[in-house]
Amino acid sequence: MMLIEETAPAAEALPVAALRAHLRLAQGFDGPDEAAETAALAGFLRAAIAMIEARTGKVLLKRRFRMQLDDWRDRLGQSLPLAPVHSVEGIEIEDGAGLRTQIPAESWCLVPDMQRPVILPKGVVLPHVPRRGSVTVTFTAGFGDSWAQVPADLAQAVILLAARYYDDRSQDRGGHALPFGVNALIEKWRAVRTLAGRGNREWR
Repeated sequence: MMLIEETAPAAEALPVAALRAHLRLAQGFDGPDEAAETAALAGFLRAAIAMIEARTGKVLLKRRFRMQLDDWRDRLGQSLPLAPVHSVEGIEIEDGAGLRTQIPAESWCLVPDMQRPVILPKGVVLPHVPRRGSVTVTFTAGFGDSWAQVPADLAQAVILLAARYYDDRSQDRGGHALPFGVNALIEKWRAVRTLAGRGNREWR
C-alpha cells in the first residue's frame, strides 16, 4: 500500500498564535526576526501534527490523499487508513499495461466511521483488479479546514509536542518517544490499522 498526501495544511490554519502564547513568546514586533520565528513555529507545528496523525490515524486539518493498492484487501469492502473521511473523489483501476478505468460512483459507497471508514460495493463485490494491476483511491480526510474544528485533546497534544520540539531545537536527545502528557491526550484516538495486502478480511 502506498499513501500519498496530495495537499498540505494551509499555513493560516496552523495555531501559531496558540503555540506562541503557550511558550510565552513576545509578539507584535514586525520585522525579519519575528517573521523567522513565526516560520519556525509553523515548522514545529507541522512536525507535531504529522507525529500525532501517524500515531492516531486521525487527520487533523482537512486535505486530500491518494491510496494505491495492488488489490483490494477484501472485495466485500475496503477500509481506508485515515479518519475522518469526508469524501471519496474517485476510484481508478489500472490494468498493469497502462490502461486506467474510472470506477463509476454509482457502483460503490463510502461508510464514514471515526475509526475505520470503509468503501463498500453497491453490488456483490468491488470491481476486479488485474493481477499485475492496481487500484487507486483519492479521498479527502480531516476534522475540518480550521484549527477550531480539531478536537480539543488532539489540539492540545499538538501544542504540547510542538513546544517540546521548540525547547529541544538546539539539542539532539534522540529517540521518538512522546511525552507522557501527549500520550495521555491521544490515547483514546489510537486505532489498530489493518490495510492493504491481498485477501485479508480484517477490515470488519
